[in-house]
Amino acid sequence: MKKNKISKNWINKQRRDIYVRKSKIEGYRSRAAYKIEEINRKFKLFKGGMSIIDLGSAPGSWSQYVLNNYKNCKLLSIDHQDIDPIGDSSHIVGDFTVENNKTKIKNHFKKKVQVVMSDMAVNTTGNKALDSMVTGELSIEAMNFSLEVLDVKGAFISKIFMGSSFNEIVALSKKNFKKTNIFKPPASRKGSKESFIISQFLK
Repeated sequence: MKKNKISKNWINKQRRDIYVRKSKIEGYRSRAAYKIEEINRKFKLFKGGMSIIDLGSAPGSWSQYVLNNYKNCKLLSIDHQDIDPIGDSSHIVGDFTVENNKTKIKNHFKKKVQVVMSDMAVNTTGNKALDSMVTGELSIEAMNFSLEVLDVKGAFISKIFMGSSFNEIVALSKKNFKKTNIFKPPASRKGSKESFIISQFLK
């Protein structure tokens, strides 16, 4: 299929997408805001005054959702891309997996946090197995980092794909957290292989 035809199909799909239309009306930067909203509605993860880390945050809709709905949260986001400021949150431009950036995150809070959330995924290559594997590795690294920074009642949320890393991620969660759930929010596109792992309460 020609590239311009693919682009037209994508544009038409966006126009028909109820979550895309809703995000424009409600001022969210992307439809992903409704994924975290639906995750939170089911698992009750957020409340006011929390300290929260948003990994792979651009364009910032997950951070937007939290700060729009919960007061006095201290939120730090990180992404390769810069983003427009969101409330009183802070943002690091850089690669989360670089140790220096992990140190910056820890120094920003200087204490344990309540939520680490990650919507990170690699740029697609067209090789679904490879994309799934690399995104899975990101999720594992994010979970391992969360074990260092979460308080005992904290929660870790991450995008995952069905694939070679799926069982490893679930096993790592069950080893380190008291509660592990896999959830595909209604806002995820029907054709998408993504789900989210919600890990709560450190062992």
